[in-house]
Amino acid sequence: MSKATFRERSRYWFDNTMSRGTGALIGWLAAISVALIVVVSALVLWLTPVEADKHHGVAGVLWATLMRTLSPGKVASDTGSAPFIALMFAASLGGLIIVSALVGVLANGFKERFERLRKGRSRIIERGHIVILGWSDQVFTIVKELVEAHASRRGSTIAILADLDKVAMEDALRTHVGDTGRTRVVCRTGRPVEPADLDLMNLDAARSVVVLSPQGEDPDAHVIKTLLALDKRAGDHPPVVAAIASTGNMAAARLAGGPDVHLVDSDDTASRLIVQSSRQSGTSVVCMDLLDFSGDEIYLRSDPSLAGTEYGRALSAYQTATVIGLRRKGRVMLNPPMDTVIAADDEIIVIAPDDSMIHLADGTPKAHEDAIVLIEHDEPGPERTLVLNWNGRGRQIIRCLDGYAAPGSVLDVASDHPDAATGVEGLVNLTVNVKDCETTDRYALESLGLGVYQHVIVLSDDRYDAAHADTRTLMTLLQLRDTQTTLGERYSIVSEMHDENNRALAEVTRADDIVISDTVIGLLLAQLTENQHLAEVFGYLFDSRGSEIYPRPANLYVRAGAPVSFTTVIEAARRRGETAIGYRLADRVNEAPHFGVVLNPDKSRLVRLGPDDSVIVLAEH
Repeated sequence: MSKATFRERSRYWFDNTMSRGTGALIGWLAAISVALIVVVSALVLWLTPVEADKHHGVAGVLWATLMRTLSPGKVASDTGSAPFIALMFAASLGGLIIVSALVGVLANGFKERFERLRKGRSRIIERGHIVILGWSDQVFTIVKELVEAHASRRGSTIAILADLDKVAMEDALRTHVGDTGRTRVVCRTGRPVEPADLDLMNLDAARSVVVLSPQGEDPDAHVIKTLLALDKRAGDHPPVVAAIASTGNMAAARLAGGPDVHLVDSDDTASRLIVQSSRQSGTSVVCMDLLDFSGDEIYLRSDPSLAGTEYGRALSAYQTATVIGLRRKGRVMLNPPMDTVIAADDEIIVIAPDDSMIHLADGTPKAHEDAIVLIEHDEPGPERTLVLNWNGRGRQIIRCLDGYAAPGSVLDVASDHPDAATGVEGLVNLTVNVKDCETTDRYALESLGLGVYQHVIVLSDDRYDAAHADTRTLMTLLQLRDTQTTLGERYSIVSEMHDENNRALAEVTRADDIVISDTVIGLLLAQLTENQHLAEVFGYLFDSRGSEIYPRPANLYVRAGAPVSFTTVIEAARRRGETAIGYRLADRVNEAPHFGVVLNPDKSRLVRLGPDDSVIVLAEH
């Protein structure tokens, strides 16, 4: 190869210098300006010595040339010989070009700087902040709940990193979340799987990290890659909470994130909640009340003064909190046997509006013995359940149903989805049948013989986008309710939806329960972000093994219409080996936001529970 010429080397050096940005361009303009001023001044001193003397020598000529270079308008007032006027005009003309170029360079430099600021590429300097990596509709639920949780804190910050435009993220948050009060939300544009972009979030000083499943195909791959990037980075590792969409990817996610990452199995959690709600109307409302930060929440509390007390006797120990279980040596027990003795190092799991309101009651409140009834809850025999529509978590729902159903139960899946009920094997209690059906068609639904079913579950069809799927679900619910009214049939209707805003529209269908799966997962992630220890508690609640939430008829516990304190309800449930946590009023089931559910009521306040009302308990099947 031939050796580069001096011209080529010079041009290469000049190109490299120019590529260094605005500073280098300003430097070149300054150098050109100096060269112009020196050359013009030298010519003035040589060609027009008379005018040079008038400007007091070299220093005066340099100053005069500088002024005409920076302010071309001064040349109009110049007098003297023609060569002097021509030289000053040349300085002014060169200055005009240089100043124009300088203005352009500065404007472009500021534009680039503002563009970088708009894109959110600067490193944040917060400490004790919460970091959210990724973007999905769940981000609105999480931010809203964290804002509620931090309402009394000053200087709280939530930092979001996603591969979206910073301004677009901020506009979406303003639209869906609104005023964030004392909590500041900072958005940055970047890819959570890139170490350089993760450095923008100042993770070493973060309090916790949430990794979201992005919308689109194969979201778990992005989550697992993000967990790998977090695990491999140097520095401190704050607690991480992540949502995995598919149960089959949980093992890979655990391996990628390590033992300190708390994983939420979105499919499994939503499936179990749908199944529980189909069997016990109101379960999803109770769970969402426990998960959000606007009312009562779950707390872990050490109280040595209760050491040696039996669990059943401690149920009424707090006036403004409800005991629901124990945490012993890291193991959670909800509704343990009533004769379980509380140890000194046990943590008591309670429901309370705030941890500052958990205080032992003065004395033990008395139950109304004459109002307590002990009617046994009938165990259901074989049942028929109908699933309308189909999506990716349908197989998980069937397996969960199999764990609850009595032997000999039947499950019919009615859908025109090509994957309906495929790949479901190893069932013990259920027999599954598949029927082809257009679920928005009234006559197609009537042909299914709906009256033979005890439970109907309406799933969101994953062949459509979330908004269209919710619209089709609403149409199916309306058809079901109209058919039910016309034919006088009675079966529970539980529906799955994506958008929380559609719950208000669904109320006209009077469905027994609506499960907003994305909202539930978002609420759970927000809770675990604040307190990772609650992962075991909620994992226990959503597991078919052990005690779960059951809204049961109030007349199984207390006399209908009799004025009773909640202490009486707790005592009635205790004698059945159950833990009462609240009640649901039938005449308020359509009143948002609690839909008739009252959790952790005042233990001394009297309430009249009718035959259609429910007592909410933690109990075995």
